[in-house]
Amino acid sequence: MPEEVLFRFEQSMDRSEIAAYLRTVADRLEAGDDLSLEADGQDVALSPPGRPTFEIKAERETSSSGGPPELSVEFELEWTEGDESQGGGGGGLTIE
Repeated sequence: MPEEVLFRFEQSMDRSEIAAYLRTVADRLEAGDDLSLEADGQDVALSPPGRPTFEIKAERETSSSGGPPELSVEFELEWTEGDESQGGGGGGLTIE
């Protein structure tokens, strides 16, 4: 399925600034509110259902030019547009 990027933002920040953004997302999710993203003239509003799929991925990318590897962690919420009945089981997750 082709992917359409609705919003993209990337910037180097202090860890505390990143934590504040993540806290805002967590608070809005917990409250059942929509997520509105705005930056650099872009904006998008998203309405996650009550049970979206949550994915965490940690990666190490090595450069083909031999530079040092780049590490990343990605947090993703995924749902089918218009489907409010998202569910899913699965095991638990621990983050420390």
